[in-house]
Amino acid sequence: MRKDGKLLKNVDPMYSLAAYFMQERYDAQNMITVKVPYDPIHDYVLEARKKGHKLSHLSVVTAAMIRGIAEYPKLNRFVVHNRIYARNELTVGMVVLRPGDDADPSMSKMKFDLYDTVFDVNDKMTSYIEENNKATSNNDSDKLFRKLVGLSFLVRPLMALFRFLDRHGILPKKIIDLSPFHNTFTITNLASIRTNHIYHHVYGFGTTSMLVSMGVNVEEPYQDGDQVKLKKMIPLGIVMDERIASGCYYAHAFDRISKYLKNPELLELPPENVKVDYEFEGLSEHFKKEKKSK
Repeated sequence: MRKDGKLLKNVDPMYSLAAYFMQERYDAQNMITVKVPYDPIHDYVLEARKKGHKLSHLSVVTAAMIRGIAEYPKLNRFVVHNRIYARNELTVGMVVLRPGDDADPSMSKMKFDLYDTVFDVNDKMTSYIEENNKATSNNDSDKLFRKLVGLSFLVRPLMALFRFLDRHGILPKKIIDLSPFHNTFTITNLASIRTNHIYHHVYGFGTTSMLVSMGVNVEEPYQDGDQVKLKKMIPLGIVMDERIASGCYYAHAFDRISKYLKNPELLELPPENVKVDYEFEGLSEHFKKEKKSK
């Protein structure tokens, strides 16, 4: 009945029970730092800009995450009210800072396709940032938050109502679409404010199963023959809901994502194979055509 996902019934019993043992998302959060080489990404971004593609390091990292989800569909699952769902869309939440030291940040989400290339991802992120980083920006999520704050005496009962509706799978699609807490993952670029990566908590409200934090570059020592040298790395602090996939599954997925970040040019073409938990409407026109051709 949920508008944003399909209930999965043939799930490993261990994970079905895990949703009862660890009822809250923050009870099930695991944390890991994934460090990827800076130079391949930086060199790729510079080369792409020479060709007219104004890519950013953040868009390359996001594109690699999306490609990983296209190949490891369990990363797009979520747990609500002790039940495991396969999400029927791919959305990414992100905070955008408005200009000015005292300006309030804006948080909303972007919608992507499993077949998006790094150029598609960059175009969507650029458009999203341009729309939300102005002093006068006021997206639909901002408007909803302001309405809630304006009804200060009703905030508590309204949030209780939203939680009840969400828990029982009947939260209106319009609210889900406006909520930045209902997404595949949230990404934050702390390097843009010269801050270390963090392990951002997963939210109790909503369906976000992963938080990705990109921090300032770090120097990692490595041995080259008899010499110890330093290599510049980008640290990603990742917090994940362990109820949607095994540690082994996550490890394989992050290894694959790291491979793409070491070779960003692999992201220029759509994926050859996209895996999904089930075929849903609106997944991707590419996916439908691929299924039809087979």
